[in-house]
Amino acid sequence: MELFGSLQALGVETGTYMMFGMLLLLLLTGIPLAFVTLLVALLFALGWFGPMAVPLITSRVYSFVSSFVFVSVPMFVLMAAILDRSGIARDLFDAMKLVGGRLRGGVAIQTIVVAVILAAMSGIIGGEIVLLGLIALPQMLRLGYDRRLAIGVVCAGGALGTMVPPSIVLIIYGLTANVSIGDLFTASFFPGLMLAGFYVAYVLIRAYLNPSIAPALPADDHTPMSEKLKLLRGLILPILVVIGVLGSIYGGIASVTEASAVGVLGVILSTILRREFSWALMKGAALQTLQTVGMIVWIGIGASALVGVFNLMGGLAFIQSLVANISDNPLHVLLFMMAILFLLGMFLDWVGIALLAMPVFVPIIVDLGYDPVWFGVLFCMNMQVSFLSPPFGPAAFYLKSVAPADISLGEIFRSLLPFIALQILALAMLIMFPGITGR
Repeated sequence: MELFGSLQALGVETGTYMMFGMLLLLLLTGIPLAFVTLLVALLFALGWFGPMAVPLITSRVYSFVSSFVFVSVPMFVLMAAILDRSGIARDLFDAMKLVGGRLRGGVAIQTIVVAVILAAMSGIIGGEIVLLGLIALPQMLRLGYDRRLAIGVVCAGGALGTMVPPSIVLIIYGLTANVSIGDLFTASFFPGLMLAGFYVAYVLIRAYLNPSIAPALPADDHTPMSEKLKLLRGLILPILVVIGVLGSIYGGIASVTEASAVGVLGVILSTILRREFSWALMKGAALQTLQTVGMIVWIGIGASALVGVFNLMGGLAFIQSLVANISDNPLHVLLFMMAILFLLGMFLDWVGIALLAMPVFVPIIVDLGYDPVWFGVLFCMNMQVSFLSPPFGPAAFYLKSVAPADISLGEIFRSLLPFIALQILALAMLIMFPGITGR
């Protein structure tokens, strides 16, 4: 028993520094975050409390994975996986030609609008960037668009799934912060559209200041009405799926979990109507879903165990007092949290950040008198920046996997800098004008 109590004698302050130091060292070895957090949680549970603390860890993990709302995560991931394998996204992009018209920079704007619709269908980020990288990027490059503008539009547009409901990031935040996911969806809807609007405005301004970077489509196109009607049909099924998912949530007809099942049914029916449905498609989508959700669950298990042990040690109270005492001005504390999240986002996955940082930050936010739903929207906007930020911005790596060989990772990151600036501007606006979220 003396062995097991030896760590406790060090005190919570030293224990906190040791825990975070161990986390950092193990992450630098390349061990996945899920296994690092589980290992550190187990070591500190045994070293601080002894073997009797292990059942407390398992009970905390069970409460995370048994949440009814968590069922919606694999449903939305499955929707995205089916979309990846169907022609729905391609037809949607083709149909948006009618919206872009002869507008200068129209194909880039068309890409952003398609990204918003795809985000509203599934809330998954990686798949969107890959789809747009395969569909939109080659077309913009063929038409003579500036490479950096085209790359930035695809990555930034594809990352909108973080903000636009039904966002998986919002669902995980809601589970961690214990706030209504329906309220989070409502609060994030307009900020997501606002950010997309910033992207559109940026494309238009650059295109009209320098027409050579975004050439207009030829004016001598005589697309017959029958072809236009055929293109418009590509809009119908995606819009019906979006209405089915978001309409059932906002209309109070279904919960988020039930709406996710409605979305999966809608996408499957769409593939059947388009004569694309096959068991091979469903098998591939199911395996992709298993891989993605497995990663999220394992990170969730590890983070839940670590936060549980840290809380028992008194670490959460220690960190909360440390952060809250930075300044008497609540705004300074909030900005400090945003800076920490920004730095964490450069190195960690958003799932790990949400599950590790939110149990610490949300109670402080509530004590400061801020709305946790509003803070959730700020968190998601901050994670937008992390998806594009070097050195580990996942959006760049997703695009690199499907981009032409002559587009380097360095060029992709350089292309994202203006869009990162727009994301930071949107985050600043949300902080200055909380009413944008309707809260």
